[in-house]
Amino acid sequence: MTIVGGRDNFFHCKKCGSCYAIALRDNHLCVENSMRHHCPICYEYLFDSLKDTTVMKCGHTMHCECYYEMIKRNKYCCPICSKSVIDMSRTWKRIDEEIEATVMPEDYRHKKVWILCNDCNDTTEVYFHIIGQKCSHCKSYNTRTIAPPILPH
Repeated sequence: MTIVGGRDNFFHCKKCGSCYAIALRDNHLCVENSMRHHCPICYEYLFDSLKDTTVMKCGHTMHCECYYEMIKRNKYCCPICSKSVIDMSRTWKRIDEEIEATVMPEDYRHKKVWILCNDCNDTTEVYFHIIGQKCSHCKSYNTRTIAPPILPH
């Protein structure tokens, strides 16, 4: 039941267990009970909060004002799961261009590393580059270097 803000402006998502602005109906990724957590920025309990909340592309929730402050500070990843929270395709294109223009020293030219993509959760072996490692699956640079997988004998 929506108490604050007017029933006509909100809908109740049964999976999330919370009320959201009408604009998010059929337009949010459900994370069960996502509002029954603390805002990952200010740590206020979201379910009891009277502040506006937003649902990020990954389905995690936070206060709108905390989200905008995070973006203003050039932090574009969910503080909970590290997935990109905005469309980063233009940034990935700029990084592609920068990598193409940057010659790697001979010692690193053929070095490979294993990466985990924070956006699609794929693990891949790629060529190391000082600027960043690109996920071969989703083309994101939101990656981190990991240890090689241990194969069973």
